[in-house]
Amino acid sequence: MNGRCGRGCRLAAALLTVAACQAGPTRAVLHPPGAPGRPSGVLTWAASAERMGAGVAGAQYRMIVHTSVGGSAPRIRFTNAFGDRPLTLDHVYAGLRARGAALRPGGNHALTFGGAHRITVPAGSVAWSDPLPGRVPAGADLAVSLRTPQAGGPASGHELALQTSYTGLGGDLTAEDAGAHWTRTTGAWWYVDAVAVRPDRPATGAVAALGDSLTDGWQSTADRNRRWPDYLARRLHTAGGALQGVADEGISGDKLLADGAGDGAGDGAGQSILHRLDRDVLSQPGVRTVVLFAGVNDLKAHTGVRAAELIAGYRRLAHRAHAAHLCVVAATISPFKGWPEWDHDAEAVRGEVNRYLRTRGEFDAVADFDRTLRDPRDPERLWPRYDGGDHLHPGDRGMRALADSLDLKRLDCAR
Repeated sequence: MNGRCGRGCRLAAALLTVAACQAGPTRAVLHPPGAPGRPSGVLTWAASAERMGAGVAGAQYRMIVHTSVGGSAPRIRFTNAFGDRPLTLDHVYAGLRARGAALRPGGNHALTFGGAHRITVPAGSVAWSDPLPGRVPAGADLAVSLRTPQAGGPASGHELALQTSYTGLGGDLTAEDAGAHWTRTTGAWWYVDAVAVRPDRPATGAVAALGDSLTDGWQSTADRNRRWPDYLARRLHTAGGALQGVADEGISGDKLLADGAGDGAGDGAGQSILHRLDRDVLSQPGVRTVVLFAGVNDLKAHTGVRAAELIAGYRRLAHRAHAAHLCVVAATISPFKGWPEWDHDAEAVRGEVNRYLRTRGEFDAVADFDRTLRDPRDPERLWPRYDGGDHLHPGDRGMRALADSLDLKRLDCAR
């Protein structure tokens, strides 16, 4: 990874443990995705919202999410970004998971929204909860349980969670610590798209990893947190610097320029990266750096996109992020020869875009993911040791190699 600016990582590390810490209620933040004004704190987890299947009235979900930075007063953001009608949530709880669907005894706390235990989120909006008492440590599993007494039309959530969560029917299960009644599973996250905490050090920031299925984690091992942003979170925690939080804002099938599907990993119903930048990055608390790893779906969809168009998209994103005082790290497009949609025209465009990213210096740093993943004997292909098996997506070893290739000192620039 190379770059033009950066500041050294601070080496002090905090021991993050569970402890009681009462936080007073505040008004719930309710606004359309991307609206101005971010709540305080820093992201410890996030997943980009997509249009899901139809919402089910009376459904109960216990979603498992994995934290990156520890802190007190956790707040959770609920999304109705793709809904066509109001979404009502009640009986909403959160607590640290013990195992499976079970929580640590006595640790399941009711969430409120402006002091109320029930909220109706308008279509196209998101809502932040009030802060919960207590702390969550880094690298922990947080269980978010909710009920949807009124739901219908398109649900909002994240299809490719690569994390087992749970559903239940009958009675009110969300307040229970035990997991015995959560007998069904889901591989998606429903209605929740971010968690923020109050960090121990006020200067703590977060990195948003913005991309497609390669960032979403397709071909990494499910339930093991082996996406490259997960490995990056563990590196940042060990380093003990100012950047600690990591948000995985990848959507399978996503393109930089155009809405719609593309790669066969997930339903691909996501908005383009440029379209969702405000909701997934600029409106999120504590984000200081965005790592953009995208473009392969634009190339292999055979839309005729040229290098100049992709380059213009990179520049537009960088301009918007810089205007918000974020650092921008641009990642080169990795090889995909052997994937059925590969052709020489797409390869030529990939090469031209990567040369631009390496040489023009319009970003705060460049992560050369192409060089990290490519086969030294055939640079148009993934190195077999990193190939997840389909010649496009890296497996666990490749995901770790991507995270290890990032220069942590250059992730946090002087902006």
